[in-house]
Amino acid sequence: MRGFIAGKLKFLLAVLLGLVLFIFTLFMALPSPEQILTGQRSDKATTNAIVKDLGLDKPKWEQLLLYINDLSPLSFYSHESPRINQTGGISVGHLKSGKILLKAPYLRTSFQSKKPVSEMISDAFTGTLILATTSLFFALIIGIPLGVFSAIKRGSAADNIIVAISAAGISLPAFFSAMLIAWLFGFVWRHYTGLEMTGSLWEVDPMGEGRYLAWKNLILPSIALGLRPLAVFVQLTRNTMVDILYQDFIRTARAKGLPEWKLIWVHAFPNAVNPLVTSIGGWLSSLLAGSFFTEYIFNWKGLGKVAIDALQNSDLPVIMGTVLFTAIIFFFVNLLTEMCYIWLDPRLRHG
Repeated sequence: MRGFIAGKLKFLLAVLLGLVLFIFTLFMALPSPEQILTGQRSDKATTNAIVKDLGLDKPKWEQLLLYINDLSPLSFYSHESPRINQTGGISVGHLKSGKILLKAPYLRTSFQSKKPVSEMISDAFTGTLILATTSLFFALIIGIPLGVFSAIKRGSAADNIIVAISAAGISLPAFFSAMLIAWLFGFVWRHYTGLEMTGSLWEVDPMGEGRYLAWKNLILPSIALGLRPLAVFVQLTRNTMVDILYQDFIRTARAKGLPEWKLIWVHAFPNAVNPLVTSIGGWLSSLLAGSFFTEYIFNWKGLGKVAIDALQNSDLPVIMGTVLFTAIIFFFVNLLTEMCYIWLDPRLRHG
């Protein structure tokens, strides 16, 4: 297991380095950030001050090396570098020209808001995590029972209807279902549902008494985001259960006179858990990493909205931070899924 995890961590480092190189190369073709930040009316002195402060006066390859140095847990900074006091690291070595610091990865500050990127990500990730887990829970509590019911009623009219609807749900793009649900339930039928087209987890009190939790704003985006995994869980549960219900040990259990509910939920369903665990882990990482358009459509404050806003403003530190953080989350959720799969399946554990 240790070798398995070590190999995965090496793969993660390679992926993160590739992402850094790719995004830096991509931004070389875009307008310089100082042109966007200062605007056309800024004087030359102001522009030069911003360029120097952000380190944009250095060659691209040097900017890349400096960024990798900021991400590294063990970094070197010269005495003149402004980041020597910004990273919050612990000095572990002194050189004539600078210090060696042990620190957490430093994601720098936003070009636009001047806030630390790590702080922006931590604030936004709470909303994304709540939205993703709620969507997954919605998909599980409806998708698995429907899949089991469809497998029991295989070949019936109810089975055909469930399979057809789930196939349509799989093929429906998430952004289209999000717009449709927001329009129908948040605008057309608003008087009946009492829901808004857009909104976030935290809303500002109109009387100026701070913020309050608006849980009802979670309903529509979680349904929109959970429709595709729900359809996948229906199909996967049905197909797996159909194979298991026709195996010999199920026939033997039925011949012994076991109640049907016990035969299905105690003997058949546990054998369908392994593929479901893999699918649940994959969907959780996908929902955490891929809810960008849903968050943007519903104006839900999360990683997706933060990343899209940063793209519109060419805010490179925020873009880099959200992409790298999303990649790490995706990696660790998949790693946990694989470890659970190995733990559940003795053939893999002893293989």
